[in-house]
This record gives sequence, structure tokens and C-alpha cells, in this order.
Amino acid sequence: MSDSVYRITEVIGTSSESWEAAARNAVETAAQTVRDLRIAEATRFDVTIKDGKVAEYRVRLGISFKYETQD
Repeated sequence: MSDSVYRITEVIGTSSESWEAAARNAVETAAQTVRDLRIAEATRFDVTIKDGKVAEYRVRLGISFKYETQD
């Protein structure tokens, strides 16, 4: 087993449908530019309200990825 180093970066996903869709949007968007995503931990959930109704679901994720090594 080799030693590894990981970084955690925070992203916020949004959706008009659900927190799950917001998390999916965040992960899929991050995966377009960051390789080797490993784990996403939801750290905060909230909604925006417009005219007394939920307008948007938002979820804050800590996403980890592995640093590449020169083996």
C-alpha cells in the first residue's frame, strides 16, 4: 500500500429540484476539471425563498481528490 495525499475543496451546488440534484450538479461540474475525485461530504444544506416558496436548493460539499505522484 502506497502513501497518498488528498486535498479537500469546497463547492456549492444548486438545483430547483432537490438537495440530491444540487449535490449531483456540484460533483459532475467539479469532475469536468478535477481528476480523481474520491469523496464528497455534505456539510451544509439551505434553500433560497422567493414569494414564500422554496426557489432553490443549495448544498455545500467538501470534495476530496488525490494528488498525483511521479512514480
